[in-house]
Amino acid sequence: MKTIRVIGGGLAGPEAALQAASRGHKVHLYEMRPTRSTEAHQTSDFAELVCSNSLKSESQNSAPWLLKQEMRSAGSFLLQDADASAVPAGHALAVDRVAFSARVAERIAENPNITVHREEVLDLSPENADLTILASGPLTSKPLTDALQQITGSDQLAFYDSISPIVDATTIDMDKVYFAARWDKGTADYINCPFTKEEYDAFIDALANAEQAESKEWEKLQYFEGCLPIEETARRGRDTLRFGPMKPAGLTNPKTGRWPYAAVQLRCENLRADSYNLVGFQNHLKFGEQARILRMIPGLEHATFLRYGQIHRNTYIHAPSLLTETLQLKARPDILIAGQLSGVEGYTESIAGGMLAGIFASALLEGRTPTSCPRASAHGSLLYYITHSEAKSFQPANITFDLLPPLEEELRKRIRDKKERHRIQCERALEAWQSWLQPVPAGV
Repeated sequence: MKTIRVIGGGLAGPEAALQAASRGHKVHLYEMRPTRSTEAHQTSDFAELVCSNSLKSESQNSAPWLLKQEMRSAGSFLLQDADASAVPAGHALAVDRVAFSARVAERIAENPNITVHREEVLDLSPENADLTILASGPLTSKPLTDALQQITGSDQLAFYDSISPIVDATTIDMDKVYFAARWDKGTADYINCPFTKEEYDAFIDALANAEQAESKEWEKLQYFEGCLPIEETARRGRDTLRFGPMKPAGLTNPKTGRWPYAAVQLRCENLRADSYNLVGFQNHLKFGEQARILRMIPGLEHATFLRYGQIHRNTYIHAPSLLTETLQLKARPDILIAGQLSGVEGYTESIAGGMLAGIFASALLEGRTPTSCPRASAHGSLLYYITHSEAKSFQPANITFDLLPPLEEELRKRIRDKKERHRIQCERALEAWQSWLQPVPAGV
């Protein structure tokens, strides 16, 4: 009988195993803990939530809510267990970690189609299974990482993730900033925040005294020279940032006719231009410190930050060049990648990836060609993002409305209210998702 090997007992692995097993397939689920633990895990439990206990917003018509609604309609097992383990958390779905893990473990133990192996997988040889779902997460062991690199190429895995802050465009003081392209090359798409010398000196002093985010012992970061956090760059000399991400050269301010002393550039995040990222402003500061210091940037004094900067350990593949829209490795279609290793961020997104991997793998074992999710859906948008992103700038992502297809221009002009736009996007997504689900039996 054909079998599926699932590697990883975090969130994506158990979900993938349960989806395939519920469709009658024999699954071998491998988890190396407790034989070998990771630097982050505290237990050997399935579905251990290493960081927070939140699976994000349950507010209707939010992007996290949409993803979970799609998962519920598709029969996600771990989301059922999360709902059953929920604790009061306002508009978020937060769980009792112990109860959640216990429910997942019980569900796996009760399924006769799943055999659990508490041992480390050292290679990805095709002789060991008909199909493999690799869901080993951001702390994939070195032997398994080496095996993956042999298949994909040594330069196809990233080990540190740098993320720049993102600001809500509506909270930028446009009277203090200006649009310009460096040396007037191309269109003036960047928002430039100009500094005087006094403002720059105060900003550098604040950076020098800022409190860094705590790093776990296993997450000691060896920064890439081409991607240093701004506070590290600032420590190399007071003018270092002025010759790096805050370089003013070629950014003539139309209000003064001169270059500013220094400048922060904001780059548009999406076609709707409702959010901008701070170019080159990855950092390793506590979020509270970021909120304080980034509001010292001219024009951002009252800014709302949609995301703060981060640099952290996170192993993931270069999905745009390696994965198909059905999570299969192009070089080895018998291997599917699920969870954070595929380039998604977050608990819910990882479970969603595991659910899809289980569905796709089941179709393959049954001799069917799996069909990717509709682009309009939250799942489809995540898959589209990780497999079609610009290769040079690919970074892991959570589900956001930026990933979903925008509304038609005429509709966007007519509907100014952002909440109403999101409601329509969610309605379209759920309709497309339901149509896709009809020929695919949900897990029971």
